[in-house]
Amino acid sequence: MQTYRIARAAQLLGVSDDTVRRWIDQGLLPVTDATPAEIPGDALAARAVELAEEARNAGDLLSSARNRFVGIVTRVQVEGLMAQVDIQSGPHRVVSLMSSEAARDLRLEVGSLATASVKATQVVVEIPNG
Repeated sequence: MQTYRIARAAQLLGVSDDTVRRWIDQGLLPVTDATPAEIPGDALAARAVELAEEARNAGDLLSSARNRFVGIVTRVQVEGLMAQVDIQSGPHRVVSLMSSEAARDLRLEVGSLATASVKATQVVVEIPNG
C-alpha cells in the first residue's frame, strides 16, 4: 500500500500541512505507525473524494461534467474575439479559452470565484517513474 507523508498529502489535497494535521487529530485521516507519520493512500483517496463531493454540493448547479475545479481567477486576457481565463484550483492551474463575449457575460476578473468543468472523452493517467 502506498503511503504519503503529511506535506505530500497536503500538496495532493490542495491544503496546508496544518490542515492535514488537524484532520489527523480529528480522526478524519488515519496514519500509520511510521515515524514521521504517513497516511495510507486509500484513506487519502477517500478524503479527496469527500472534499470533491463537498465542493460539488456547495453549489446549486447540476452538471454532467464530473471533473470540476473550483478556484480563483488569476488571469483574464481578452484579445479580439477570444479570451483566455486562468483559474488556480489548489495546486491545479486550469486554462480556458472562450469567446470574449462569454468572459464579459460571466464578469470574469482576477480574484473572481469560478468553477472550471472539464468533460472529455480521453484522459491521460501518469504515475511517477520508479
